[in-house]
Amino acid sequence: MCARWITFVSQCGSATQRTRQRALFELAGIYALILVVIWTPRPWQWPLWGIAGVTLAAVIAVSFDGLEPMGICTTNLRRSLWGVFVALAVATVAVWYAGKIHTLHLPSTPYLFIRHYGAYAVWATIQQLILQCFFLSRSMRLLSDSTAAAGVSAGLFAVAHLPNPVLTLITLVAGLASCLFFVRYRNLWPLAVAHAILGISIAITIPTQVHHNMGVGIGYLRYVDRTAIAQSLTSPKTARPN
Repeated sequence: MCARWITFVSQCGSATQRTRQRALFELAGIYALILVVIWTPRPWQWPLWGIAGVTLAAVIAVSFDGLEPMGICTTNLRRSLWGVFVALAVATVAVWYAGKIHTLHLPSTPYLFIRHYGAYAVWATIQQLILQCFFLSRSMRLLSDSTAAAGVSAGLFAVAHLPNPVLTLITLVAGLASCLFFVRYRNLWPLAVAHAILGISIAITIPTQVHHNMGVGIGYLRYVDRTAIAQSLTSPKTARPN
């Protein structure tokens, strides 16, 4: 009986070790692929995005435990909606203050607003899916403390936004808050909506010259202010003295 118990414990320990090794391998591999994509110039960046997306989807599908563990459900939805209202409050204050200091820049029509930021709302949902269902879930398999796992996930999320100083700082703070939020409520929808609201508010309240059109990686470094160039080309040139 004792020998069977020792065998059972050793098997459980081996299984746990294999689970952690697999989580570390998946986390490191996918994260490295994401960084390669972010720092690869166009046009080579586009096919790499496709490879990263397919690889990530395949890894999630292999370890798929159901939609509810991923937060794609109605569990705690009503209890967690306060997160959306907090995001709306923050965005409202940001828009008001940007209007006061004349940095607010909105598309001229509702159609253009949806055209500019509708796709971003979808991208915000995808980012939250990656952060919670991949970074956080793997970090929690590696670490016994959920708060530490949330900190690691937020750190990885922030580093992926370098060298953009605005987005790096915001994603570190908001990433940690969203991971802790997900640990408590296990619902992805409020986080996706809040992410879209806050991201759009950043885009329309902070000058594009500061956040470089929300670019990260090589996109941030290679940003060109085409509006300023167009204005300089169309404005009358000052006559030079003879």
